[in-house]
Amino acid sequence: MRGILRGATALAGAAVLTAALLVTGGAAGTARADAASVQVPAGVTAGVAVFDRRTGAYTEQLNASARFRSASVVKLLLALDFLWDRGPEYTVPAADRARLEPMLRGSDDSAANHYWSTYGGSAIVTRMVARLGLSDTAPPPAGYEGYWGYTALSARDTVTVYRYLLDQAPAPVRDFVMGNLRQSTRCASDGFDQHFGIAGAFDKPWAVKQGWAGSSFPEGTCGTQSTASTASVSKTAAAMDVDLSRPALHSTGTVGAGDRSIVAVFTLHPAGTSYGKAFTDIGRLTRSLDVPGAARPAGWWYGTWSEQVNVRRDPSTANAPMTRLPAGVEVLIGCQKRGQEVRVPPYTNDWWAYLPQYGGWISNVYVTSPDNRIPDVREC
Repeated sequence: MRGILRGATALAGAAVLTAALLVTGGAAGTARADAASVQVPAGVTAGVAVFDRRTGAYTEQLNASARFRSASVVKLLLALDFLWDRGPEYTVPAADRARLEPMLRGSDDSAANHYWSTYGGSAIVTRMVARLGLSDTAPPPAGYEGYWGYTALSARDTVTVYRYLLDQAPAPVRDFVMGNLRQSTRCASDGFDQHFGIAGAFDKPWAVKQGWAGSSFPEGTCGTQSTASTASVSKTAAAMDVDLSRPALHSTGTVGAGDRSIVAVFTLHPAGTSYGKAFTDIGRLTRSLDVPGAARPAGWWYGTWSEQVNVRRDPSTANAPMTRLPAGVEVLIGCQKRGQEVRVPPYTNDWWAYLPQYGGWISNVYVTSPDNRIPDVREC
């Protein structure tokens, strides 16, 4: 709880609270939470595609052919290129498994650097465009050939990649890649919390490959200690066919039993946008989508404030933090109860909120709410 809001701050807080207090939850197959169209937050540029594999039709398309710099989503192409034409009896060598698994699960950049430099860089993208019949994908622009994250991708091409993986790839390739994406870790290798978008909007089963990049994302907060890692800082602000400067957050993957829906959400945010704000915005956008087969998590979405907010195993500061939240991020609250009193002058609060997607607790002192006890949220 951030105390009593006054003046203009109170009005802004009320608006945030109104937007955040959406009770979600429902059976698989529920289309979306009372949304008539894709809801793109103000200032965000988005490319979206949702494909229902059961009907063979798109349920959402918004700027689906628009090109975005891929950030780490291109790691799908790096993995597929390495595994291409290896034969049905091929076993991934231990050294490559040790690279590919963290690259697909935790978005490890050092592994991507290895495959990019070893197997031809931009030529990898050119090969995969021809193999998969991609329409919008292109290698990094001239002068940036060494930056795999500057590969151009679109939402519709990303759907094509997943359709190949699920419906045409040899079973060992499908099982290896999708199996690793289903084991996506909340904390990426660079310390960023990567369970935004699909991973926050829907209950499992899902499989995700995320991407993020931006000079305003200076440090990952996931885990118990600072990582001092930055998110693929852009090298230019010049206008190009593909924007290389604005903060980017992308969420791609499959949702539902049998990978029923393929979802691709690419977003660019205004310069200077914090990671927590971008995390929140792509979450709201993704929750607005019509995703057949999706199960939406039960709970209440609320904003938070402050930096380095610790998530703990119990409602007490006596136990070590499990992880830390991105600054100002919106979180799903499952229930609340009283615990240790926490003081953050001038605020004091003994209520704690349980975050089911983190499996831990935060003090209500950090929740954007007018009262110590959050209205409408049930007691645990």
